[in-house]
Amino acid sequence: MLQSVIPAVYPILKASYHLDFGQIGLITLASQLTSSLLQPVVGSYTDRRPMPYSLALGMGFTLTGLILISHAPGFSTVLMAVALVGIGSAVFHPESSRVARMASGGQHGLAQSLFQVGGNAGSALGPLLAAFIVLPMGQQSIAWFSIGALIAIALLMKIGAWYKANRSILTKGRAHGAHASSNLTSKKIGLTIAVLIALIFSKFFYLASLVSYYTFFLISRFHISVQSAQLHLFIFLGAVAAGTIIGGPVGDRLGRKRVIWWSILGPLPFTLTLPFANLFWTSCLTVVIGLFLASAFPAIIVYAQELVPGKIGTISGLFFGLAFGMGGIGAAMLGKLADSTSIEFVYRVCSFLPAIGLLTAFLPDLERAVRRPVKA
Repeated sequence: MLQSVIPAVYPILKASYHLDFGQIGLITLASQLTSSLLQPVVGSYTDRRPMPYSLALGMGFTLTGLILISHAPGFSTVLMAVALVGIGSAVFHPESSRVARMASGGQHGLAQSLFQVGGNAGSALGPLLAAFIVLPMGQQSIAWFSIGALIAIALLMKIGAWYKANRSILTKGRAHGAHASSNLTSKKIGLTIAVLIALIFSKFFYLASLVSYYTFFLISRFHISVQSAQLHLFIFLGAVAAGTIIGGPVGDRLGRKRVIWWSILGPLPFTLTLPFANLFWTSCLTVVIGLFLASAFPAIIVYAQELVPGKIGTISGLFFGLAFGMGGIGAAMLGKLADSTSIEFVYRVCSFLPAIGLLTAFLPDLERAVRRPVKA
């Protein structure tokens, strides 16, 4: 919720600081690039030395960034503030993903979905709160969201204490992942990671076009108000939250690879149709697209954790980092493209990205690998 306030107030920042779309993209890049670069480093470090209270520390960085952006005197301060929010995310996510797996009771996909749906639900609330709080009250009202950060810090201190007292759980549950990947060569594991990265690129590059520029697209194409555009963004992000909660448990029951197949490639007909739809069908199509695309990430995270067992923090940091990094790079590149062409052209180009889902064919079936060892 706290992070999503930033893209939700892009129209306010654009008007207040006289920004172009390229500078809007730089704001997203500053937040997500700091997050993406630091997350694998934090994850690798905490695999060796777990840090239960880093959860609260990460939220502290986010709190500082929110207060700073609410009183930012200029564009450079805005960049500094969102970078702090990105650092908070980098510190928070690797260990929080580990805690979700610790608390899963073996249902890793369900736990990852529940963890991520908290983020997606908060992301959906951000534009709604921006529409009804920040837009009427101004940029300084962002500081009120620091109350939520303070409550979160108190909760995370308690979770950190539980984590510290139950670290022995980390040594359990690794056998399944080790057995699943033991029949794969290091070359095959490397190729599989590369395919997963390509799928992450497809998903988050496309999502960047919707999260960062959907309100501008609606305002430009259909001439609706900023508040109405924020409500449409809320509907889309709500669909993303629903897709996230579906993807994990379905992966537990039917297999991660199947979920990855239909969640990445499935939205292609809808993304190709979106640039040509009217307002009603645009809203409907984005709901379907959000449901499909969001269901992929929990399955990809757990699939990668089982592919490289014993490296939960590293894998979580790598893939969460890639997710934010791809979103940041995508936002910056698409902003420049929108400045030189049009926001409608951006959506036509991005509509082909789900076709990268065809690469899922190269992923090994880890569940089958457990049952059928590879011959020497």
